[in-house]
Amino acid sequence: MRSIRKISSEANVLELIDSHAHLDEVEDIDNVLDKARQTGVTAIVAVGQDKSSNQANLQLAARYPGFVLPALGLHPWSLAGMETAQIEQSLEFILSNLSQAPAIGEIGLDYDKRVLKGAGKELQQEVLKRLLEIAARFNKPVSLHSRYAWKDCLRAVKDSGLTRAVFHWYTGFSSTLAEIVEAGYYISATPAAEYHEEHRRAVREAPLDRLLLETDSPVNYGRENRYRSQPSDVLRSLKAFAEIKGMAEEEIARITTANARVLFKFDQS
Repeated sequence: MRSIRKISSEANVLELIDSHAHLDEVEDIDNVLDKARQTGVTAIVAVGQDKSSNQANLQLAARYPGFVLPALGLHPWSLAGMETAQIEQSLEFILSNLSQAPAIGEIGLDYDKRVLKGAGKELQQEVLKRLLEIAARFNKPVSLHSRYAWKDCLRAVKDSGLTRAVFHWYTGFSSTLAEIVEAGYYISATPAAEYHEEHRRAVREAPLDRLLLETDSPVNYGRENRYRSQPSDVLRSLKAFAEIKGMAEEEIARITTANARVLFKFDQS
């Protein structure tokens, strides 16, 4: 079980967990992580997309123990152009290093036509099935990408027997969201909850005990004023979440942090 630092109750900051970030893509990482700490972030789940990003996240976790928590993944976007041998090597790397990771991710399905040109549905589904089998075998939660594939992704997770999963940055159908919640899985809110109507609807409809905060940094957010996100922007996710739910930020922070601890089995000490 991973132990993460908790901020003193006397500190004038909220305790937050960024449940999904691509730290291997973040520039000026030391300053970015220092800013996140000052914001109140006590842990960041660093998701991987392929073998190289998984390696980078393991190295970051070694440099920032208890703060950067690595998740090992194979993103559907990464499958484009990959030979069978490369896919096998990526899966073997995950298996060989899974003892160092509290989760598997980012994994999933993406049915956007641009993605399907490089990696068809059959290939994506087969790779996801194998990754879910690994997660089930070792009792690891998964962080899921499910763009335009919400029902297929949910079906795959349920078929695997997994009990712990988060559908990150969910924008799918309300009916599928209800099934996600009924199955005991989570969704996560990004800074896009400030303006993206489908994402705002999902946050509004999901019960509090099934919601997490994330940034997906360094993704670019905003419509009129674009910005490149970093883990400290989990505060924007929090504020948007609180506005949508009509609740105090302190209460949302408390609940989502507790939810992340349950999902990823973080040490409460």
